[in-house]
Amino acid sequence: MIYVTDIQLATRWQVSRNTIWRWARLGRIPSPIRLAANVTRWRLEEIEAYEARAEAQRA
Repeated sequence: MIYVTDIQLATRWQVSRNTIWRWARLGRIPSPIRLAANVTRWRLEEIEAYEARAEAQRA
């Protein structure tokens, strides 16, 4: 399982970290998972599936 951080997502989508957390809170992107205290990540496969769905909707 590959995980990505909020920093990696912000870089990937060229937005701020605050935007990543706001989108997660609003349900616009997949929910992060808590791996340990103060360690929250997103599953890369869920992010890629989300991107594929979003791309399909734009087509």
